[in-house]
Amino acid sequence: MATARPPFTGSFTQQEPIPEEGIGAALEVLRSGRLHRYNTAPGEEPEAAALEREYAAWQGADYCLAVASGGQAMQIALRAAGVGSGEPVLTNAFTLAPVPGAIAAVGARAVLVEITDDLVLDLDDLAAKAAASGARVLLLSHMRGHLCDMDRLMQVADACGVAVIEDCAHTMGASWNGRRSGNFGRAACFSTQTYKHLNSGEGGLLTSDDAALMARATMLSGSYMLYARHGAGPAEEVFADIRLDTPNMSARMDNLRAALLRPQIAVLDDRIARWNARHDRVAGHLRRHNAIRLPYRPPEEGYVGSSIQFLVPGIAPATARAFLADTARRGVELKWFGATEPAGFTSAHPSWRYVAPQSLPRTDAVLAGLFDMRLPLTFSLEDCDLISAHILDAAAAVLEAA
Repeated sequence: MATARPPFTGSFTQQEPIPEEGIGAALEVLRSGRLHRYNTAPGEEPEAAALEREYAAWQGADYCLAVASGGQAMQIALRAAGVGSGEPVLTNAFTLAPVPGAIAAVGARAVLVEITDDLVLDLDDLAAKAAASGARVLLLSHMRGHLCDMDRLMQVADACGVAVIEDCAHTMGASWNGRRSGNFGRAACFSTQTYKHLNSGEGGLLTSDDAALMARATMLSGSYMLYARHGAGPAEEVFADIRLDTPNMSARMDNLRAALLRPQIAVLDDRIARWNARHDRVAGHLRRHNAIRLPYRPPEEGYVGSSIQFLVPGIAPATARAFLADTARRGVELKWFGATEPAGFTSAHPSWRYVAPQSLPRTDAVLAGLFDMRLPLTFSLEDCDLISAHILDAAAAVLEAA
């Protein structure tokens, strides 16, 4: 019989406060009244430009563009890469709605690629779908922080003539063989939405080493011919024709959000270590249950454990719902990707009606038993112990009785 435990009463959506330095910088922006990124005093570097310069240096990219959201970063990257209306774009069958949404927003059509039991892109299916569809671009979602074999992925993409745009919303600071996530493809898209690794409420960053692509992206973001005022942009001559040929989509980041973000870059490595301590603490507990399987993380992967995923292979839908209800009663918020309707921030491909229905039997089998949980840094390691104990108690009460 399970030991009686106090319910967990913490919040799964409570983030740490913005650093005092960021609060002070934001107040300075508010006092100046110059929130728009191009509204600057003589000799002043705007916060948005400084953020671009500093994030490019941290990421190890030549160029960085600050935009209004991670979704806008993906849309702009696709347009800047030349994706047109009706064009097929490859992407993961397991991701969140903004990824296929970005493809739909540029008028393209998503070609969904199967995932493996370890939640990463199936590279054999990628090669087959690339050949069958004729797609020129892969919008690769590092969903929930899981990196596939990036060396092999780039070999497959190069062999198929497919350009890679990385969605790094969940892998800011992650790496493969020591190389940062986002530095493999032609461009990378990051989110600074509240639940991501840098927090400005909403916001996004686009990085690349491709000068022409970034010049188009800068114009698309809405630079009003003020592209020289960016902190990590291409040289002015790169814009010679691009500035006249590229429409303005007005998706800029403002100075207020940039002021909140800049001090967070300095503490990002510390945050990653703390997230991983929480992830590994929970993972160590969950591995004790023989019905629960955690995705394999290869030694080449330097991950950021800001959330944790586990699988209960073969679980029936009714049992999954009972398991969710039991953990919720204990104060533990799990998400389940096998539900027929979107729940909160979680959805699965059958609910994306703007994407043509596609047969994805392997992905569907994985999602049917996939559970997901946020691990905010406001949790202590002792909180992680209590949460894990509740999950194991619920597993004993529900999974073993099924």
